[in-house]
Amino acid sequence: MPSLAIIGSGPAGWTAAIYAARANLAPVLFAGEQTGGQLMTTTEVENFPGFAEGIAGPALMAAMQAQAERFGTVVKAGCVVRSLRRQADGLELAWDDLYSLDGSGGQQRFDAVIVATGASARYLGLPGEAEFLDGSGRKQGLSGCAVCDGAMPMYRDQPLAVVGGGDSACEEALFLTKYASRVHLIHRRDALRASAIMAQRVLEHPSIEMVWNSTLSAYHTDDQGRMQAVTLRDTVTGAERDLAVRGVFMGIGHQPNTAFLKDSGVPLDEAGYLQVSDGCRTAVPGLFAAGDVRDSVYRQAITAAGMGCMAALEAGRYLDEL
Repeated sequence: MPSLAIIGSGPAGWTAAIYAARANLAPVLFAGEQTGGQLMTTTEVENFPGFAEGIAGPALMAAMQAQAERFGTVVKAGCVVRSLRRQADGLELAWDDLYSLDGSGGQQRFDAVIVATGASARYLGLPGEAEFLDGSGRKQGLSGCAVCDGAMPMYRDQPLAVVGGGDSACEEALFLTKYASRVHLIHRRDALRASAIMAQRVLEHPSIEMVWNSTLSAYHTDDQGRMQAVTLRDTVTGAERDLAVRGVFMGIGHQPNTAFLKDSGVPLDEAGYLQVSDGCRTAVPGLFAAGDVRDSVYRQAITAAGMGCMAALEAGRYLDEL
């Protein structure tokens, strides 16, 4: 039987696995270092259809995994694909097994591969930042996606901060004005890098306050682990001050997780995203892409899931043609 591998365990990967397994394609899913992807760091998902009261990100990913496994998906947990190479008789994956004692892995050839490795939001690497992002809920108030998290009750009618100065940061800030009492846009320079129209919208918005020539140097939380304030450092004078905010949203870009594809021959755009045609087909026969690894615009769980469906259907058609 033709074989199919799926790399990635976010909404795109699990949806692809559900569709592929129900089509008797016997998919093998490489879950990566963190099973569930970025949604494992989201405490509450309120915009995924079907959950009127919202659902925790880890719970949503666990439900998707259970559904995929119910139909026969083989899950390689803790397996990180380190390379993908095109061979005459298929696509060869080599991976490391994080759960093995010596870190060894393996390699295997597949007739088709769906890449659903997502993209990682860029953060600042400040002390304590990892505790906001580990999915435990010990600390709350740091996000890489305003559209995903900005409408949560904890952010409504509260002062919020956005870090960045490009179009992404401006879009985040404008979106948050629907919910926040005030949005502080923190930029390390004295002028925005965004396009003229985006910059104009931000600068003229009555609910957005520019914080020029500043970077974040620390996060501060209350006794319940919720964001309470940040420390700002003036990039000109070096002076520091605290700014009271209940949430911080990163607008400094995303990094698609495509480093392992450097020897695959698949085209990437200037930012490193997979280039596709006909919805999800790459230029390499048998190689498909779904989710944030090929989407620099929407970056939503529901759009990623939709692309996972598309990729599985296209992979099935490809395998039928072999």
